[in-house]
Amino acid sequence: MSKHKVYTLYIIVGVTMLLAACTMPAKQQTVGNKARHQFTNEILLGYTPVKDQGRNPLCWAYSMLATIETEHIMMGDSVNLSVDYVARNMLMEQTRRHFLANGKFRINMRGTMPLLLRLLNEYGAMPYDSYNNRDINYKSLAKRMSTLSDASANMSLLEERAERVLDDHIGALPPHVFMLGAEYTPQEFAHSVCMRNEYMAMTSFTHHPFDEMFVLEIPDNYNNDPFYNVPIDVLMNRIEKSIRAGHPVCWEGDITEKGFSFKDGVAMLGKEQPCTQQQRQTAFENRSTTDDHCMALIGLAHDKQGHRFYIAKNSWGTDNPYGGLMYLSENYIRMKTVAVVVKNM
Repeated sequence: MSKHKVYTLYIIVGVTMLLAACTMPAKQQTVGNKARHQFTNEILLGYTPVKDQGRNPLCWAYSMLATIETEHIMMGDSVNLSVDYVARNMLMEQTRRHFLANGKFRINMRGTMPLLLRLLNEYGAMPYDSYNNRDINYKSLAKRMSTLSDASANMSLLEERAERVLDDHIGALPPHVFMLGAEYTPQEFAHSVCMRNEYMAMTSFTHHPFDEMFVLEIPDNYNNDPFYNVPIDVLMNRIEKSIRAGHPVCWEGDITEKGFSFKDGVAMLGKEQPCTQQQRQTAFENRSTTDDHCMALIGLAHDKQGHRFYIAKNSWGTDNPYGGLMYLSENYIRMKTVAVVVKNM
C-alpha cells in the first residue's frame, strides 16, 4: 500500500466519520451532579459512542478497538471500528483449529488485548457502519461452529458450510472498504489505523523478572502472548503519562470487588491506601485478583476530597450516571490491574 494511499485513507476516514465521535470536554468539567459521586474531569480524551457487548464475552475486542478509535480521534482522524468483523474472523480461525485438532481445541470467544491486535493485522478491519449486527449470541454461534466442525469430513467442506452459517447469522462480508469512491481491502484499512508494533502489552508481577517479557498465565491468554513486566510504580507512571500525552490505555483487570459498580459508575476499594507490589502479587496468586474484564482508559479525574480517578470507557451500554463511562480510583487501578496495552511512545 503506497504512502499516498495511506494518507488518502486517513483523510477520507477523518472527514466521513469524525461526526460519529464524541467531542472532548473541556478540562476541569464537573460531572455527576445528580449521581452519588461527583467528579471533576481533569482530562477526557475524545471517544466514539459507547457500545454494548450484551452477554457476549468480547470486552477484549471492544476495549482494544475503543483504544485505537480514541487514539485516532486525538490525531484528528476518527474511525469507528467493527467488532463483528473481528469476531467473525476469530470464529473462522478457531473453527479450523478445532477441526485440525480433532475436536480437542474448544472454540470460545474470550481473549486478551494482544489477540485483537493480531487478528487486526492478519485479517484486516471494517468500519462499524459497514459491518455490525446487534442481535448475535456469539456463545451460541461458537457451539454451532463446533458441531459443524465435528460433522465435517474435510476442511474445504467445513469452510464452505461455516461461511454460510456466518453469513446467515452475522451478515455477508463486504469485499472491500469504500470511502468517498476509493476502495481498500480490509487489510489496507486495518494497517492504516493500527500499524504492526504500534502498541505494547505490559504487566506487573513478581513471579517473573522485571524488565523482561513473559507469557502471562491467565486463562484467556491461550495464544501465549507475551507481556513486558515492570514494577507497579513504573506501570502506573506509564498509564498516567500516556493519558496526559493524549494516548488512551487499554486496561484488563478484576471487576469482582464489591466496590465495582456499573450502576453507580465507580470502582473503589474499601481502603484507598496505596497497595504494595507484594499485596498485588498475593492477590493474584490467591485468585482474589482475577482477569475479568477489559476497558479503555481515556481520562483522569478527582472527587471533592481530591482522590484521584481514572476514567474508563466501558462496553455495557450507556445506562449509568456517566453515559457508560466509569470512574476507577487510582488505588483500584494500582491493585486490580492485570495488564495494559499502551501506545509505543
